[in-house]
Amino acid sequence: MHRLAVVAVPPVTSFELSIPDIVFGQARAGAEPAYEVVCCTADPGPVPGIGGVGLTVDRGLDALAGAATVLVIGGADLAPPAAPVVAALRAARAAGARLVAPSCAGAFLLAGCGLLAGHRAAVGPQLAERFRRRHPDVTVSETLYVADAGVYTCAGHAASIDLCLHLVGADHGAAVAGAIARALAVSPPRPAEAAPPAEPVAPPPAVSLASTREWMLARLGEPVALAELARHANTSVRTLTRRFRAETGSSPLRWLLARRLDEARRLLETTDLSVDAVARRAGLGTADSLRAHFARELGRTPSSYRAGHRAG
Repeated sequence: MHRLAVVAVPPVTSFELSIPDIVFGQARAGAEPAYEVVCCTADPGPVPGIGGVGLTVDRGLDALAGAATVLVIGGADLAPPAAPVVAALRAARAAGARLVAPSCAGAFLLAGCGLLAGHRAAVGPQLAERFRRRHPDVTVSETLYVADAGVYTCAGHAASIDLCLHLVGADHGAAVAGAIARALAVSPPRPAEAAPPAEPVAPPPAVSLASTREWMLARLGEPVALAELARHANTSVRTLTRRFRAETGSSPLRWLLARRLDEARRLLETTDLSVDAVARRAGLGTADSLRAHFARELGRTPSSYRAGHRAG
C-alpha cells in the first residue's frame, strides 16, 4: 500500500487538514484503501491552527520513514521551518519520497528547507512577489501546479485539489481520480499549465464553447489546428483563445493535450495496444512523443504506468 505521511507544521488551516481525507482517503485499490495515511509533527501533541481550529498529533517525524509521498501542511504564518522539519524533509526527499505542498504556505516551507533551490514552484498571485523576494533562487511558475525534482507545489487552495487528483491519477489511474472528482462534485483535474486567475474571472459568454470542446474530444486522434477550432466556433483565433481560457482556465491546445493524455492513460489501463498504437489513437503522434509527455507530466514511462494500472 502507498504510504502517505502528512507533516503538520503549526499553524495549520482547516482546509489543509481536510485534504488527506477528502482526496486521498477516498481512493480505493479494489475494495481496499489505496493509501495508508499517517500524520506526524515535530512536537507531538496539540498543533494549533488558524481561527482556533487545530488537531492533536501523536506521532513524531520518525513516521516519515518509508513514506512514498509526504504532504506538508501548515506554516500559515510563513515563518522559516524549524531545524527538525528541515532535516526530516530533506531526508525524506533523499530517500525518494515525493514532497507535496497543497498550499502557498507549503511552498514557503519547502523552499525554506532548500528543496526548491534552482527549481520551479507554483505560488498564488497574492504571494508570488513575496516568495520571489525571499527565495530568489526559485523560479515562480504562473501555473496551477508544478512538479520539479520530486517536489510538487500549487497556486493555492483551489489548485491543491487539482494537484492531489493529478497525483491520485498518476498512482492509481485516471478512473480512480475521476471517481473522486465526481464524488467531490468538482471537474476532472485541470492541466498544470492552466494559469491561476490573478483577479476574479468574468463570467463566460452566454454562448459557451462546450460544443467545440465536444467536437475536439470526438477527434482526439486527428491533427487539430487553432484556425480549425476557431472556424468551428465561428470566431477568430484570438477570441477563441480568450473565451477558452475564461471557461477552462487553459488555452485550447493545452486543454486538448491534457485530454489526449487522459485518453492515453485510459488506453494503457484498459487495452493491450502497443505504446505506438496508444500514441496514435490518443493523437500524440509517436511512441517517443508519448514517452516524452509521460516523463514530463507523470515522471514515468507509458510501460511502467501500464504495469501499475492494469484493469482488474
